[in-house]
Amino acid sequence: MTSLRSTRVVLGDEVRPATVRYQDGVVVEIGDGSADLEFGDLVVMPGLVDSHVHVNEPGRTEWEGFATATRAAAAGGTTTIVDMPLNSVPPTVDLASLEEKRARARGRLQVDTGFWGGLIPGSAGQIGALVDAGVCGFKAFLADSGVPEFPPVGVAHLEQLELSVPLLVHAEEADRLGEPKSPAGYREYLESRPAGAESAAIEHLYGLGGPVHILHVSSGEGVEAIGKARGEMTGETCPHYLLFSAEDIPDGATEFKCAPPIREATHREALWDGLAQGRLQMVVSDHSPSPPELKEGNFATAWGGISSLQLRLPATWTGAATRSVGLARLAEWLATAPARLAGLAGSKGTIEPGRDADFVVWDPDGLTRVRGADLEHRHPLTPYEGMRLRGEVVATILRGTAIYEDGSVVAGHGRMLRRP
Repeated sequence: MTSLRSTRVVLGDEVRPATVRYQDGVVVEIGDGSADLEFGDLVVMPGLVDSHVHVNEPGRTEWEGFATATRAAAAGGTTTIVDMPLNSVPPTVDLASLEEKRARARGRLQVDTGFWGGLIPGSAGQIGALVDAGVCGFKAFLADSGVPEFPPVGVAHLEQLELSVPLLVHAEEADRLGEPKSPAGYREYLESRPAGAESAAIEHLYGLGGPVHILHVSSGEGVEAIGKARGEMTGETCPHYLLFSAEDIPDGATEFKCAPPIREATHREALWDGLAQGRLQMVVSDHSPSPPELKEGNFATAWGGISSLQLRLPATWTGAATRSVGLARLAEWLATAPARLAGLAGSKGTIEPGRDADFVVWDPDGLTRVRGADLEHRHPLTPYEGMRLRGEVVATILRGTAIYEDGSVVAGHGRMLRRP
């Protein structure tokens, strides 16, 4: 049996001194006394769970890949990711594509990895087989996804489904989206994807059967629309929406391009309020990388994605610490709620007996100095370049084994997960 101890262990909704004992990769006891690993007053939280990661393998492995994505996860304190059904080729919309993806992941995982299925026109007949194969739920777009092999579906199509697993929706109303009038201008790009497109799409989803989850909420209107659903929906946001604001993004800075876009500071504060009020339940990365040349050009043509898998903890904490957010609430947003969404809460997302011995050890008073070339994901381009973020990951432990320590990723032993 192995043990670790800190004066600040996050256990549910409290933070207290504790000794956590674990054996064969599973927590067996939480108590007091000395430990094999003494972490002083560093914070020990459950290993982070990121339920919104685009790994892009197979088919676009030059964009990312399981080896590099899971190294970035480990370095950022994340012990579990759930891979999105796009932008891999083929997308994960049937059993054959899921098995191909799992074959490519085998032997390349630093962290535990689950998979979302996808819904596109004509794929509804594959739902049962994918659920039986253990996908965590299904993702659909109401607007253009950006890749031709994953077209959008209509709300009428979704109304015909009966899902026992979550339906994840990229909610923007296609009819309200346009092209930026000046492709180089950030203000024009922002106006081409208005906040009203997000809230209108969310309202169209009211009354769908089964659990509905709204992806990457970017606006105050989106938060308000989820609130009106009165518990029928959950929602997430991302570190880039919580840290940056449109007022600070210069024209031509396509490294900031994502969809929905980063909005004004008033929307940023509305997102923080939405998290505080429980209308949004989690903060996930929406890690969506591409080769740097695809981010060049202008806001009409550049790829819309931000790589932040490794930076999710310090980026979120940088904003949370100034708003008096406690460590327990942070763990809920970054670990517990994403595990619950993916159906993995029986083993992930909390520190308690019977759960996997997954931990992130970090210094909330430390600094993470961002240099893209030092990040573990495949391509170095990042809007966080040169920033000094609050908080520093010291160690990441997956099922009792250190996979990141002393500033380096250690050879991992990640497993592929299935929703029970």
